[in-house]
Amino acid sequence: MGMPILLSLAACFLAYSNGANDNFKGVATLFGSGTTNYKGALGWATFSTLAGSLGSIFLARSLLRTFSGQGLVPDAVAGSPDFLLPVAVGAGLTVLLATLTGFPISTTHSLTGALLGAGLMAVGLQVNFAVLGQKFFLPLLLSPLLALTLGAAVYALFRYLRIQLGITKEWCLCVGETERIIPIPQPAPVLRLSCIRAIEPALDSSENCVQRYSGSFVGIRCQRALDLAHYASAGLVSFARGLNDTPKIAALLLSIEALGIPHGILAVALGMAAGGLLNARRVAETIGKKITPLNCGQGFSANLATGILVVFAGHWGMPVSTTHVSVGSLFGIGTLTGRADARLMGKVILSWVLTLPVAALLACAAYLTLPWLT
Repeated sequence: MGMPILLSLAACFLAYSNGANDNFKGVATLFGSGTTNYKGALGWATFSTLAGSLGSIFLARSLLRTFSGQGLVPDAVAGSPDFLLPVAVGAGLTVLLATLTGFPISTTHSLTGALLGAGLMAVGLQVNFAVLGQKFFLPLLLSPLLALTLGAAVYALFRYLRIQLGITKEWCLCVGETERIIPIPQPAPVLRLSCIRAIEPALDSSENCVQRYSGSFVGIRCQRALDLAHYASAGLVSFARGLNDTPKIAALLLSIEALGIPHGILAVALGMAAGGLLNARRVAETIGKKITPLNCGQGFSANLATGILVVFAGHWGMPVSTTHVSVGSLFGIGTLTGRADARLMGKVILSWVLTLPVAALLACAAYLTLPWLT
């Protein structure tokens, strides 16, 4: 099998792994707050992420250069399929392992580790560590801290405005048909069980109740307006993620001249969509349900903060992690409300710390073993 075909398959594998781990992150708040169910959130994520991926053909060319390896290793090495293939394999395996265990990790971080591992194997200490720190490590370290702060600030601002406008919150009342089993005495010393049905209100656990916003603002029902804004913000995050992540993976295909950038981006976009549709459930549960309980207002605030940071980062060519930004925003809001799961967040941060060395080691292993297979 020729090297161009192997590299194309490896890039598509990385795109699939990325979609499985990342596609749901933009809409996790829709799912976690009960605004829509898993399938509804996944459908919206797939559509908006695909739109962002296609938009990256025109809007995010600088990230193509950043993740091609140019500047990190000599140009002759950066453009070689022998270098790019282990990068794609190492990063793809890392993201897939995290997906199977339910941890939301950064594809950006995985690619950084894989570039470092393959670069060390290819050129040793000639790797430009200054470029690595300036273009990769600094944005990756700052992005979750910025997201945590911005997420909490946006939520606090909208909460203040809601209170000032006199918009209150209410809890839903569950009314429906219930079944009860009652004993009916018989002539003999036995009991017969019978089932009766009735319509009545019911109390449920707080996890299954829905918090809604009452009243109207400029003639529009507050809850309706917030739901539309929540969907729009989720679409913005997913669009921004497609805009930011697609060129990072498509950069691995730059050495295949016959493919062309638009065709490479299209292949990556389809791979990401397939991964999200087929293998996103475990990460969806972690982000949507476990980091912190959410209502729709908190979910909208987290998405808005995430979208702002990721869109500006994509425009400026900064390789921030959508994962770090989205999870950081959620944790910032959960910290402000006092409902964040700090223990789970500690495990997530540990998975972030391990991402780079694991990806580097897997890329080193791929660099050593793949020549025997080609």
